[in-house]
Amino acid sequence: MEVPKAYRLAHQVLCIKAFNFHRKSLIGYVELTIQPLLTDLKRIKLNSKQSRIYRVLVNDTWEATAFWYNDPTLEAVQDEELVRQCSLDVYEKAYNKAVKSTNADIGNGEVTIRLPQECFPLVADLQPIRINIEFSLEQPEGGLHFVLPPIDGTLAERGAHCFTYKHENSSRLWFPCIDSYAEPCTWKLEFTCDIEMTAVSCGDLLEVIYTSDKRAKTYHYYLSTPTSAPNIALAVGPFETYVDPNMHEVTHFCLPHLKGILKHTASYLHESFEFFEELMSSRYPYTCYKQVFVDESYEDSQSFATMTIFSTSLLHSNKIIDQTILTRKHMAAGIAQQFFGCFIVMQSWMDAWLTQGIAGYLTNLFVKKTFGNNEYRHCIAQTLKEINEYEAQVGGILLDPSTGHNQYFSCYQPQTMSPLYLEMYRKKSVLIIRMLEARIGATLLLQVFNKLQALAYTASQQKFASNTWSNILLSTNSFLKIISTVTGKDIHPFIDQWIYQAGCARFVGNFVFNRKRNVVELEIKQDNTAKGALKYVGPLEVTIQELDGSFNHTFNIEENKTKFEITCHSKSRRNKKKKIPLLTGEEVDMDLNAMDADSPVLWLRVDKDMNLLRSITWEQPDYMWQYQLKYERDVVAQSEAIDALRMYANPATRKALTDVLECEQAFYKVRIEASMCLAKVANTMALKWAGPPAMLNIFRKLFGSHSCPSIIRQNNFSKLQHYFILKAIPLAMAQLRNMHNICPPEVVRFLLDLFKYNDNSKNKYSDNYYRASLVDALASTVTPAVTTVTITGQSVNSDLTADTKSILDEITRCLNVEKLLPCYRLTVTVSCIRTIRVLQKFGHLPSDPTLFRSYSQHGVFRDVRLVAIEALVDFIKTDVNVTELYWLLEVVEKDPDKYVSYMTIQMLSKNPPFKRGEDSLLNTEALVSRLWKLMNCSFSHDSKLRCGVADFYFAMFGRYRPACLQVPDSFIVFNMNEKKKPAMINPAIVSEQMTDMFDDDDDDDIITSAPPPSSSSLSVIPPPLTVPSEENDEIDVENNSPKKDFVSSLKRPAESPPLGPPVAKIPTLVRHDSQNVGGEDSNPVKLKIKLGSRPSMDDSTCTPVSTQPSVTMVTNELPPPILLPEFIRFSRASEDHSKPQLSPTKSTKPEVPGLFMGAGGDSQSRLSEDSNSSPEDSSQSRSQSTFPTSVKTEGLTSFHGLFSSNTTSGSQPSNTETMSGSSLGATGIQGSNDSSKHRLKKKKKKNKHKHKHKHKHDKSDRDRTRDSKERFSSTGVSSPMVPSVQSMTSVTSMSSLDNTRDSAPPSSPEFEVI
Repeated sequence: MEVPKAYRLAHQVLCIKAFNFHRKSLIGYVELTIQPLLTDLKRIKLNSKQSRIYRVLVNDTWEATAFWYNDPTLEAVQDEELVRQCSLDVYEKAYNKAVKSTNADIGNGEVTIRLPQECFPLVADLQPIRINIEFSLEQPEGGLHFVLPPIDGTLAERGAHCFTYKHENSSRLWFPCIDSYAEPCTWKLEFTCDIEMTAVSCGDLLEVIYTSDKRAKTYHYYLSTPTSAPNIALAVGPFETYVDPNMHEVTHFCLPHLKGILKHTASYLHESFEFFEELMSSRYPYTCYKQVFVDESYEDSQSFATMTIFSTSLLHSNKIIDQTILTRKHMAAGIAQQFFGCFIVMQSWMDAWLTQGIAGYLTNLFVKKTFGNNEYRHCIAQTLKEINEYEAQVGGILLDPSTGHNQYFSCYQPQTMSPLYLEMYRKKSVLIIRMLEARIGATLLLQVFNKLQALAYTASQQKFASNTWSNILLSTNSFLKIISTVTGKDIHPFIDQWIYQAGCARFVGNFVFNRKRNVVELEIKQDNTAKGALKYVGPLEVTIQELDGSFNHTFNIEENKTKFEITCHSKSRRNKKKKIPLLTGEEVDMDLNAMDADSPVLWLRVDKDMNLLRSITWEQPDYMWQYQLKYERDVVAQSEAIDALRMYANPATRKALTDVLECEQAFYKVRIEASMCLAKVANTMALKWAGPPAMLNIFRKLFGSHSCPSIIRQNNFSKLQHYFILKAIPLAMAQLRNMHNICPPEVVRFLLDLFKYNDNSKNKYSDNYYRASLVDALASTVTPAVTTVTITGQSVNSDLTADTKSILDEITRCLNVEKLLPCYRLTVTVSCIRTIRVLQKFGHLPSDPTLFRSYSQHGVFRDVRLVAIEALVDFIKTDVNVTELYWLLEVVEKDPDKYVSYMTIQMLSKNPPFKRGEDSLLNTEALVSRLWKLMNCSFSHDSKLRCGVADFYFAMFGRYRPACLQVPDSFIVFNMNEKKKPAMINPAIVSEQMTDMFDDDDDDDIITSAPPPSSSSLSVIPPPLTVPSEENDEIDVENNSPKKDFVSSLKRPAESPPLGPPVAKIPTLVRHDSQNVGGEDSNPVKLKIKLGSRPSMDDSTCTPVSTQPSVTMVTNELPPPILLPEFIRFSRASEDHSKPQLSPTKSTKPEVPGLFMGAGGDSQSRLSEDSNSSPEDSSQSRSQSTFPTSVKTEGLTSFHGLFSSNTTSGSQPSNTETMSGSSLGATGIQGSNDSSKHRLKKKKKKNKHKHKHKHKHDKSDRDRTRDSKERFSSTGVSSPMVPSVQSMTSVTSMSSLDNTRDSAPPSSPEFEVI
């Protein structure tokens, strides 16, 4: 919703009086001409970060003494209680609120200026006022970047320069302004710099004035076209200037000594201008255009009004092939963004999909015209695949977030969004505009663009008024109106489905041919349950290739599962027809012996033109995929067939892939994909493969010498298709494996021979990318080393094999040659570093990060740094190295090159040292604090890095509080690892009445709404007592279960009187601070303990297991989490009831058995959430083994004696032993016959009560019987309840327990039954 404005910006002056490169500072002033829209305007809010404001003047006369600065984004989360949680969910809400409080789109800002009373009459008359602000900027952390190479000489000789960059509304970082796309105005720009420097900025250069001493000069620019502040840029440096000979309005700037390659790089630019102007029938909206190439750029290219800032890495000579394609795409995108993004801008972030999508759509049309339709369609298919994979992993991308969002970051503002999400947002916007082209037609869509340009140009030529320049702003509503005006079509349903909803359609389909009816029965399903899925309603095109031609059919999708019938135009012919007409009109010869003789269908495709955002899982026989690969002329269809044929490893697939690889008419990228697929098929057929390794003969046929095919010919890259195939086949062959999963030795020798006989002396193109691909191929041949394990358990690597030693020698030679004769962008060095890491990872070299650390230092070429950092990231994950992780975080925080900082954090996010829920030595509180500090306050001036750190944080810790942190006061700890209902407390001191009450508790669910973390993770949930889980289920803390509509706290009393003393209630989850237990000075906390249920039983032994029990606790006293002790379960040695059982009457002391019984113990007599036992089984198990369940005590009964403690070792019994089934019998753990009869008598009554609370997941009678038999057949059980390797103490009287409690200080709070 648009917020009414109190004023408008009409004009702005930006004057920088001086630059100081050594101190990285500047000083200047701005003057904003404000047009009041309200007569009671008293305050004006502006955007300014990092700058120091000295004075504010109004109309050059009145000084505004009352102005203040408030930037809550400097520290997103300021509340100490919230900071201690370190929750990403809390951070997201606080950061979104902070950014919103300074959002200029809704009239907010960091600087608030109170107008002096002298100007109130002007405001009352709605007269414009001028606000002059003097400011300085020193050591900027964002928005403006200074580059000072550490060499000797003057600033010009060193190539020192500075430039601005943006990440959505970043102009506030280097000068005060209204930093909003919705506030365009005219600009006057003045920059004073040293005599050796050149200042390049937006607009037309009016004049350059030198100072009287000839030591400085001032550049005066004027931008008459209304432009928003985020589109204003500046670059100052010793640039060399080159005026485009084909278009004099275009000027190129580069650093010293790069003008030669600049001329070649920019030689194609004029064709881009001609293409866009001709395409939209509209002239370029500005009077000039400038390209500036800088070092350490924030991105490869960033567009501003009348200028684009590029990275010097895009410059290339006429000998480079690969970079030419990428550079031309970047330059074309820069010009397209001048039309949409700089001239026509979005009205708010909700409309960003329009400007970004249209600019990307125009760029793709340029790619289609320049590089061909195959390149264009393949690019669209790859983009569609990337979006599908991202949405399936992360969730749907919402183009208009006004309808809400479902991410761990806010989508309402670009400063709070994940950088990777923003990248996919732009790509999806492009595909949406392309879908719109299919909906209304390409010609009409271009007419819409022309209409938008015409209206905006007309508005830009008018003088300022309150709404004169509104046509420069593009919103979704205005776009719909223009489409309706130009085309007469209503696309509201299209917008509602694809703009206001997130996700992609996901289709799963198959078909069968009905020979009797001569129809194809088609079934198409939608998978709406998958992550990022969108329920699609609308038309869907199906193309069927028959013997008589190709036919298109359009069906309307309305339900999740739809069946259609397609009547075939062809009859099945047993006399095979030779010529088959294709969709392109071409007739080809086909060998139809492989197809079904009764079916005329050759293959079938869904949405062949990619007019939908969708993923399709299509099922058809392998011969149809083979026909589609060989005879379909569409590159997307061929790529789909290659992907499907990976699952059909047979000779027919091998032949189809080989034919495509050898076909000179096939698109080169399809041939590359076929080579990779052929390698996978060959590996699957390793046992049946006959002849030389796959693709070896093909390579020799294409590139081998005529006299000696085993020796490669001299390089000749004049045929670009052969050049790319030459690079791809060695990479594919390197992935071949024999039956021992080792790369065949002849393949390694073949690759080494390519190095040996490589001759580029007569080639007019550079072979650096080819040599880099050969190094990458060598890396792909490496397999894990053979490791010998000694008797002591140490692993000893055997000596390097001959092939591995040859690979290492070749890598060393390439690195040494690179130091003497470096190639373009050091591509060979990059590949060598990557190969060394592979050798380390597979155990051939010692795993040592020293080499990568040296290549990661600032000053090394950026590409080399990035690959070395990538190796360090992998090293940290595999070797769990703390030092290197913190060193990389130093790079992220302090590296001068912001692009390297961002790429580092992105690599860590994609390959984190550990993922949430995993155990790792790196998962520490120190790491949490470091990352929290980075994203909460350190990167307050770089929102891209800030959100990148949040991505890394989310990958390791998730949205909520990290489990590695200590539990703060008043927090509740739930261990959600165990879903089963916790077992009963020690039956020796718990009465039958408590057993009933525990049984009733079993009907209450344990927390199951949130996915369980790892075995060691504890989910920490702050108060109040009813807390939401990760899926927002409410939890009742009293009974540790989700809230129900019925009252679950009512307990059913026992039917029979208990054997022990009457018990008022079970241990509850309450605090009791009034008195200590047992007269000891212990922590006065009473807790309700629910201990984890028994895992699956072992056959014979009773072994402690290290898994943790489910623990529910509340504490206000202890900062660290209370780790409750764990107990051992015991099992009987056999179920032979004929053995004599000892009666409790034979013992003079009350028996204290183990906490849990064996297969028939009472601990399994109650239902739990995941229990397989039924009420009948539970009662039966009670009757199988009985023992005393209560004892008479004097006063309170304590659990203190059952807890292991280091501080009470002197008082507790020391004769501990592991009790097997026989020892249980020897100590009288088996109950008497009287107790058994008592339990049998109680069985019927309890089952009647249990019937009312039977769990909905109870198994059938057959399953319950089988589970009961398995339980009774078990002879032992392992216990998860022992924190230390200490066994259960021998039978001890309650008096001895009381004595122990009184004689030694407790090691944990007292837990007692009241």
